[in-house]
Amino acid sequence: MEDFEPYRRELLAHCYRLLGSLHDAEDLVQETMLRAWRAIDTYDAERASLRTWLYRIATNACLTALKGRGRRALPSGLVGAATDPQAPIEPALDVPWLQPFPTDPAAVLSAKGSLRLALIAAMQYLPARQRAVLVLRDVLDWSAADVADALDTTPASVNSALQRARARLAEVDLHEDDVDEPTDREIRTAVEDYVRAFEAADVEALKTMLAERVVLEMPPAPLWFVGRDAYGGFIERVYAMRGPAWRLLPTVANGQPAVGAYARGDDGRYHAHSLQVFAATKAGITHNVTFFDQTLFASFGLPSDLE
Repeated sequence: MEDFEPYRRELLAHCYRLLGSLHDAEDLVQETMLRAWRAIDTYDAERASLRTWLYRIATNACLTALKGRGRRALPSGLVGAATDPQAPIEPALDVPWLQPFPTDPAAVLSAKGSLRLALIAAMQYLPARQRAVLVLRDVLDWSAADVADALDTTPASVNSALQRARARLAEVDLHEDDVDEPTDREIRTAVEDYVRAFEAADVEALKTMLAERVVLEMPPAPLWFVGRDAYGGFIERVYAMRGPAWRLLPTVANGQPAVGAYARGDDGRYHAHSLQVFAATKAGITHNVTFFDQTLFASFGLPSDLE
């Protein structure tokens, strides 16, 4: 019996690129394993490697799952930026929000930047099959013939879909195509300084870590802000609402620096509040997507609360 488990993690990343949802990707990888186990008698090792065969199953499972679904979004892709830091925070639970993906620092370089949150968000604008062609060709380096075989189409159709996908992405402003890796010491230092300022509830110090046109957005609330002052104003509101006592634990999401944020409760313990994913350059933090979804903490190996 073939062992599929060594491929689980890379298949999870593959499904996430197509779906934009960590939870859905986990379900689709499980479905892929089940389909593969049921079809193992049809696997032809002379035609394709086990890895290629599994990717083919996973890709088609994702395409089936995407039929009839709308794109996953971030607030900046749905509404205009807010100008009032006191704007109502009203979660839109009926919106299929984009989710972050846990990455280990050692895997960041091998991912070729293909897990960047901005790129995953931009890919949501592509039709599902164009998205699949783009990932198979540009991320996995499959030939047009191999992609055509996997998607039951022709190489000419694959090349046409790839051209359209690349053209559509070129029209989408990714904002973060020049972000630096979290392994860069200057970037790590900026995020570490941000953490210290946040835990000290020092908004003015925190603002010095930010780029001038920094973006802060916070799904599932369709709310986002642009600029240091707006960012700082909202953080002051957070401290007024939840108190100044916070703990932040570092992690990595989508190949980017991230933190799990914990607010102190009435019981004196720090409880999971949000997962914050940063994009940064040497000029400072340019983007913070704050996910208010405590179910993500376990996927990132983060505890639900702290002493």
